[in-house]
Amino acid sequence: MPIFNKLVFALLLFITACSGERLSLKGTDGSPLPPAFASYSGIPIPDPAFIDLDATRALGYGENWSGTLIFTTPFPAHEVFDFYIAEMPKMGWSDVATVRARISHMTYIKDKKAIQILIEKNSDSESYITITAIPNNTGISGIR
Repeated sequence: MPIFNKLVFALLLFITACSGERLSLKGTDGSPLPPAFASYSGIPIPDPAFIDLDATRALGYGENWSGTLIFTTPFPAHEVFDFYIAEMPKMGWSDVATVRARISHMTYIKDKKAIQILIEKNSDSESYITITAIPNNTGISGIR
């Protein structure tokens, strides 16, 4: 019977170890790392959202990034569209053009930056979002 008890103890120890919390990656100084979307500040991102690292091509950090950010979110496309209509002005963005369609297009201007948002239905409960940020030196300041 003692061998049986040892086997049960080992099994319980293994199960307990497997059910523990997930390890979190920390910086070299032990500080927590910012979430993936922290690099793209200045624009609202629905929560939760899952960045597509294979398709995203962006340079820079914070509000000075440019390029294309691609992610999915577990919300229908029409809700994501409404999210951006409501949230972009709160962050100081001016609407230039908005088209609600199978693939919705939105263009915003702020300071010396232009943002284009494409929202595509991935499924009834998931959307595929492409956000492209470029410098804006056109002098266009948005529609008021």
